[in-house]
Amino acid sequence: MMLNMIVTGTDTGQPPVLLAHGLFGSGKNLGGLARRLAETRRVISVEMRNHGDSFHDPDHSYPALADDLAQVIAAHGGQADVLGHSMGGKAAMMLALTRPEQVRKLVVMDIAPYAYGHTQTALIDAMEGMELNGLRLRSEADARLAAAIPEPGVRAFLLQSLDLKSDPPRWKYNLPALRDQMPQLIGWPETAPKGTYEGPTLFLAGAESDYCREPQVGAIRAYFPQAKLRYFAGAGHWLHADRPAEVAEVAAEFLG
Repeated sequence: MMLNMIVTGTDTGQPPVLLAHGLFGSGKNLGGLARRLAETRRVISVEMRNHGDSFHDPDHSYPALADDLAQVIAAHGGQADVLGHSMGGKAAMMLALTRPEQVRKLVVMDIAPYAYGHTQTALIDAMEGMELNGLRLRSEADARLAAAIPEPGVRAFLLQSLDLKSDPPRWKYNLPALRDQMPQLIGWPETAPKGTYEGPTLFLAGAESDYCREPQVGAIRAYFPQAKLRYFAGAGHWLHADRPAEVAEVAAEFLG
């Protein structure tokens, strides 16, 4: 099964740029980056499995996510520059480690090949616990979700994937699979290759985020010896939203 994708830009003879969003994202999630990169490149923005209009599957492991990206690249010439944020970044890293011939350059945003301790099951609880019957307006959905999620930005992000045209409205996520696979999502596979990816690699991180600190940097160096790290002042985990123009320019310059 192929992932749903949005293809923009023009074919200039270079490999395309493949964009992979994070957990609870969608194909439009990295839209600012896609628009900047599409000025000079063909850009493929995928919707990861169990998200958006892509297929649902009980397996949401990183080897499975990497296989999905590999299929897209194989269908678009066999090689790509790959950029992934958070969950998409881990999938991109797994792809580079297992199929290095498919990845010309790698950009990873605010994540490392590392087992983290956080979990996002509280957001799944909130979405599964929200009454969907009778919903007509996104503002009404926001009000209902506010009882469990006080942060307006988080609600706005999640509500991008609420299909209000469906009767009754539905979340586009496969929430049961994401709940079941959460330990793997926040972790790093024990079956990950022990080797390294030697291609050009850029890690972009928010200076206000704790996802790429000292222990994580050690893991990055172990797997990606060519990696360059760039931190963005005033940016958190969603650095492409906090510093959109700056992040897009740095990524575009690196990818060429």
